[in-house]
Amino acid sequence: MPALMSGLEAALAEASSPSWAQRVRAGRDLASFVDVPEAAEALVGLLLDVEDTAVTRQTAEALARVGTVAAVRLIALAVAEADDNQADWLQTGVHDALVGVDGVPDVAAACANLARDQEDAVRRAAADMSAGLSQGGRKPVAFQ
Repeated sequence: MPALMSGLEAALAEASSPSWAQRVRAGRDLASFVDVPEAAEALVGLLLDVEDTAVTRQTAEALARVGTVAAVRLIALAVAEADDNQADWLQTGVHDALVGVDGVPDVAAACANLARDQEDAVRRAAADMSAGLSQGGRKPVAFQ
């Protein structure tokens, strides 16, 4: 377990790095720690990165690949707070995960589960995401 915790600590440190490449790596690494409150908080910050859209896109992709309700909820939280540009990059990251060659958990099912979330903003964002995901193989409509 200590190695796992040091991986989490390293990723948390990278999440606040001035380097966009380190923040991208942090987003990928932290996605596996989505149930750890500190990681979840850092992931939402990375999803809403104001300095580089690659961080937003690749963090959204990593979380969509995890595909759990907890992971998709973080994307929904970010969508609820995102401006139009950020929402587009969040959508692109989710789309990238869904068109990948390896199987991706059912993000649409996670969105359906989030329709019952306690936070209204999460419910609305999950509904927007679900509508965007229902576009089949085409790039989904914008989340907002």
